[in-house]
Amino acid sequence: DKGRKTLTSTTTTRTMALSVRGLPKLSSTKASKASRVVTRASMWYGPDRAKWLGPYSENSCPSYLKGEYPGDYGWDSAGLSADPETFAAYRECELIHARWGMLGALGCVGPELTGDGMAPNPWFKQGALIFSEGGLDYLGNPSLVHAQSIIAILACQVVLMGLSEAYRVNGGPAGEGLDKLYPGESFDPLGLADDPDTFAELKVKEIKNGRLAMFSMFGFYVQAIVTGKGPVENWQEHIADPWNINGFTEIFATKFTPN
Repeated sequence: DKGRKTLTSTTTTRTMALSVRGLPKLSSTKASKASRVVTRASMWYGPDRAKWLGPYSENSCPSYLKGEYPGDYGWDSAGLSADPETFAAYRECELIHARWGMLGALGCVGPELTGDGMAPNPWFKQGALIFSEGGLDYLGNPSLVHAQSIIAILACQVVLMGLSEAYRVNGGPAGEGLDKLYPGESFDPLGLADDPDTFAELKVKEIKNGRLAMFSMFGFYVQAIVTGKGPVENWQEHIADPWNINGFTEIFATKFTPN
């Protein structure tokens, strides 16, 4: 009957939400004690999760998207996730790019917000300061990192990122047998993922903010090409005169020529 179907659906969501976070699947009796977990997790995991068409999502989600992973809204019109191996590869690529997107968005906004020792500068001109006579002071503080050699900076980045990625994928001093996407241990010094309920919610927040950051980075690229200015300056000009300075008016006047 209807009541039994509802109970079964709730139990399925509960079990799926817990198993996704690396916890063992629970029996019906034990699962009944996990209501706090389900209340928060069922919004994002399982058959009753939020879907891409909202209340009109009935029969619009492919059968292979069951709400097992964070950020699954049941949308795959191109069938990119139909093959499990391909889906796993795309999922890893999306998450890593999302993390880079969030770091990149912060890095694009940061140079325009800094003052005092470092004059506001659009992100696409910031790196060139390393070739100036005085070099580049990170955060405008010469005692923090004073960069004058692009070769040294490149070498440091390759070594540090290479080791971090190698440990994330293969394990090592940072921990053995780590999850490639959510390694934890030394990669989680603050213990944010210690609570499984919080961890499941943080996964959803991460991928949602990461997707937004990737779109933001694309917007920053277009803004730089069209206006020759950074995102903060573009935003300030738009706020000052929204009717005359917006995407519809600026897109037809390309002003930026790299020099």
